[in-house]
Amino acid sequence: MVNQFFIWNERLGIALPELNREWECYNDQEQADIVTRWEVIRGTIPDRVFALERLINTKQAQLNEEEDFETSCTINADIAELASRINDLHIWYRINQEIETRRHS
Repeated sequence: MVNQFFIWNERLGIALPELNREWECYNDQEQADIVTRWEVIRGTIPDRVFALERLINTKQAQLNEEEDFETSCTINADIAELASRINDLHIWYRINQEIETRRHS
């Protein structure tokens, strides 16, 4: 039942909440299930960020060696996309604070 509240996001490599109602419209059990599942998912975010950082480091090493301008541009765009994913993951990581605040209100 909890999985109905989450959808896999291929870009970020994690499941994200997909809540179709206001938080207050979920019953206490649903809220608890959502928060519990999100805590498990949220706990994987630092590892996901670390993996993306390693990819960025690899791409930066490639960029330092690359002499072809077009290829350099492609690598640079890849680095920017990976950095964007990291930024999005950081935002999602902070979402827990909002859910917890709502749950205790």
